[in-house]
Amino acid sequence: MFALLRKAYEAVLVVVTLSLLVLLAVVVLYAVAARTAGSSPVWYDEVASVMLAWLTFLGAPLAVLKSAHLNFETLLMSRALATRKIMYVAGELVYYVVFALVAWAGWTILEIFSGETLTSLRFVPLALVQSIVPVSAVLMIVSRLMLAPASWTRMIEAREAEADEIAAEIARAEQEQLKTGANREAS
Repeated sequence: MFALLRKAYEAVLVVVTLSLLVLLAVVVLYAVAARTAGSSPVWYDEVASVMLAWLTFLGAPLAVLKSAHLNFETLLMSRALATRKIMYVAGELVYYVVFALVAWAGWTILEIFSGETLTSLRFVPLALVQSIVPVSAVLMIVSRLMLAPASWTRMIEAREAEADEIAAEIARAEQEQLKTGANREAS
């Protein structure tokens, strides 16, 4: 059940992030074509900047879910189990507190921007644009919580996520090789 929930959460993050990436590419290509034709859109710079920020802020929780951010697992795994547990719990607490503070601060900032709009698109509230900060912070916490059981197990066993990833890829490649070999024999 938990694995299914994690896969669904990851799929939503992937779809949203890829959609934003494609939409950003379309906006940039449109702006280039419009400028080439001599009629540059006034809203392009502001919209592209906002879209890039949103892409970054929504891509970060996805990177957390895939353990793709910079980490210190090698340092952690080189310690004795008791020290690893203390370091792990302390690191997790710092992580959750920091992103809870970012979510709170981001929510507070939304009140400051209430009533303001984008400069080039007066119908887009600035609070909507800035809402990505608290949303992303909450998603960062959710992503980390989704990893917690596996991370705890890996920490106890002194296994790095990268080693698991490599082992999974080797197993996948071996399965592919077996299928290819079976297909050749059948031919």
